[in-house]
This record gives sequence, C-alpha cells and structure tokens, in this order.
Amino acid sequence: MENVLLRGLAIGFAIAAPIGPVGILCIRRALSHGRAAGIAAALGAAFADCFFGAAVGLGIGSVQETLAEIQTPLRVVGGLFLLVLGVRLCRSAGTLMDNNGYGDGTWVKDALSSFAITITNPGTILGVIGVFAALGPVGQTDGFEQSSLLIGGIFLGSLLWWTTLSSIASAVRGRVSPVGLHRFGWVSGASLVVFGVVVLGSVVWGRPL
Repeated sequence: MENVLLRGLAIGFAIAAPIGPVGILCIRRALSHGRAAGIAAALGAAFADCFFGAAVGLGIGSVQETLAEIQTPLRVVGGLFLLVLGVRLCRSAGTLMDNNGYGDGTWVKDALSSFAITITNPGTILGVIGVFAALGPVGQTDGFEQSSLLIGGIFLGSLLWWTTLSSIASAVRGRVSPVGLHRFGWVSGASLVVFGVVVLGSVVWGRPL
C-alpha cells in the first residue's frame, strides 16, 4: 500500500512540476502577500491536478471522453480567464506588496483562481495522460483502497510542488527591491496575457496546445 501512495506522490509531483500560468500565480501571491497566500493558490491547483489524475488513473472513460469533447469550450473559457487575470495583475503591479484588505476571503479567491486556470487548461489533462501512459501497468491500481491511496498521493504530490514553489518565493520576498517587485508584477501579468492569447489562438487555428 505504501508503494501506491508513493507512486501517487511521484505522479502528482510530475503533473505539477512544469512551470506555467499556475506557477506564475503562486509565485506572485507568495511574493505579494506571503507564504500563506501562495499555499492558498497551491491548494486550488492541487485539487484540479487531483481531479484529472483520478479521472485518468481510475480509467473513468466517460470523464475522459467528456473532457475530449469539450476541449474547445475549455480553451475559450481558459484563454479569456487568463487574459482578464493577466490584465488585472498588470494593473496591480505597482501595489504588489500592499497587504491591505487581504484576508480569508482573498485566500479563497486565490484558490479558486488557480483551480479555474488548471481545470480549464487542456494541457493539464494531456500532461496527466502522458504521465500515466509512460507508467503503463505501474500506474494501475486494484480495488477501492489502492485507488484512494493513489488519488491521495497525487493530491499530496501536487501540493508538495506548489507549496515548495510558494515557500521559495516567500523566502526571497524580503530580498527583492520594490523596483524588482514592480517589474515582476508586470512580467507575471504580461505572461498570463500571453498564455491567454496562445490558448485562444489554438482555438482559432484549430490546433490543440
């Protein structure tokens, strides 16, 4: 059973590791509001990674088929969401270290934002499928208990990566100058805008990401 949990941890870590829009958001939140804010964003991403991992790992065919059928709407929604979020981050670049009004409600918003980015990103499900395809029989489970351990491991592995990333960003928070923070604010927002344009462009060109 321990091997199944460790397998899930490795899968979750591998799914989350590529740096993309969610990584940028976690780093941004940790730099602007501290480690707790970064972890709040990390939780949303980990739940989305866990959902995709469960859908693929447990062989839920109907879920996989549905995701394949709605890839285009997902890309449209995800692209627009990234554009709006990116523009908002650019506009707030000058107040990156402003903690006023940051409370539990904002943490929930951060978690929902990262969840929305991950769940509407077709690249995430393709990455999950690729990881399980590479594992082959090693990624398969037998029975409810093993399946539960695998899903839990995927969640913990993903959360471990996002928490580590947020913790590193939080640790260097005090060493970054206000000018550096301002520049990162613009770069992070602009990066999300670019991601959004690429996602929407893939819909126009009719090519998957």
